[in-house]
Amino acid sequence: MKSNILLRLHKITKKFPGVIAVNNVDFELKEGEVHGIIGENGAGKSTLIKIITGVYQPDSGEIFLNNSSVKFHNPVVAREHGIAAIYQEPVIFPDLNVTENLFMGHYKVGSKFRKVSWKYMHEEAKRILESLGVDIDPRSSVKGLSVGKLQIIEIAKALTINTRILIMDEPTSALTYHETEELFDIVRTLRKRGTTFIFISHRLDDIYKIADRVTILRDGRYITTKKVTEVKKDELIQLMVGREVSNLFPKLDVKIGEEILKVENLECLGKFRDISFTLHAGEILGFAGLVGAGRTEVAEALFGIDPPDEGKIWVNNREVSITSPVEAMSLGIAYLPEDRQSHGLLLTMSILKNITLPSLKRHAQKGWIDGKAERKTAEEYSGMLDVKARDVFQSVSQLSGGNQQKVVLAKWLAIEPKILILDEPTKGIDVGSKAYIHSFMSELASQGVGIIMVSSELPEIIGMSDNIVVMHEGRITKYIPRSEANEESVLKAAINE
Repeated sequence: MKSNILLRLHKITKKFPGVIAVNNVDFELKEGEVHGIIGENGAGKSTLIKIITGVYQPDSGEIFLNNSSVKFHNPVVAREHGIAAIYQEPVIFPDLNVTENLFMGHYKVGSKFRKVSWKYMHEEAKRILESLGVDIDPRSSVKGLSVGKLQIIEIAKALTINTRILIMDEPTSALTYHETEELFDIVRTLRKRGTTFIFISHRLDDIYKIADRVTILRDGRYITTKKVTEVKKDELIQLMVGREVSNLFPKLDVKIGEEILKVENLECLGKFRDISFTLHAGEILGFAGLVGAGRTEVAEALFGIDPPDEGKIWVNNREVSITSPVEAMSLGIAYLPEDRQSHGLLLTMSILKNITLPSLKRHAQKGWIDGKAERKTAEEYSGMLDVKARDVFQSVSQLSGGNQQKVVLAKWLAIEPKILILDEPTKGIDVGSKAYIHSFMSELASQGVGIIMVSSELPEIIGMSDNIVVMHEGRITKYIPRSEANEESVLKAAINE
């Protein structure tokens, strides 16, 4: 690897009203390396990336590219200097074909009549995709492609502008294990060809697999940069959170109580079939499987979002029919969805309104909302989950991902559920918030709450579950007790080996 510095940030500071997002940060990127950036939510990672890509301009400090001082006044200028970024959610136009997506914003036009040169663009798109080792027809629609393939298209899009520095922000959060490995193979290939990467991830295992060096940010400040081969995971976690996280999976030894949920031969046409399991008070039942296995669909059926076509459900030994979320809530069932921003929160509203929305009837008297009671509930549950905010009147859109997730959890705890369904409860949040949510889950279980946890992270499934249900293509392939669970056994069942 070359040792010369390709990009250098010197004493970069960026302020927003009431907060210093990036405070006097130094950062060096060596040519040809994959450089990880890690930190808790709110550490300044996203702001720093937006400064590098020209979305934000720093209030002070200087940026050097190839030892020359530069100013990226906007993203177009950054792209002209060979800097591009891909994000957790691919920026794709679903009704356009692959070529149109790759060249969006910079279509190739001929000199005669300024017509779009489709022949050139299709050929160039094919060449780029083949160079990445993927078989995708440039003329085909992107609609229906997996998230993994869409991420590859995002990389290909960056290559159409001769990208030298490619920033990847949480690119693996929605990918399967095999899609992640395919993505990493492409990163390694491009690195050999001279592309330099900045790789942001909450998944430390990904950092160890793909990065050469890693920079840690905390509270908007630069902490240190380490070679990944010279630092242990526990040390990275401690550097990120500023304290020792003694146990990322603080699973308490809880006495499992009576059966509170029984599902028998549940089926939803085209989504899942023959689903049978039980849940007991105090039990954390993990649902594992690859993306598309049907786990989320089962969770949505149990909460009445998409009621099942066949099968039976018992709650507290009474057969029930759950046809809506209102019915589910009346039975003491709460559901924290995977996509917190689209389905779990009203982003334009306050913490208070989000927390109390499902329990408004408790705060109503003769058709009027009791504002004092509503505020008391919001403050009680936001405090219980240690939501970091000015007050409960702050908009949830201004919170970090970890604190947003805590608000979603708080709003469902406010209805005092007996059955709590958590779909990817720690997706996209930092290590400190993960440990806190895991600890809170364990505490709820000790109070007799039965928890169904859907997760794509094997360490989380194994570390927090009393028992594990593994699904593959809409069916349960294996039931694994905690004493027999390991990553190999869960993964084999997930791919139905």
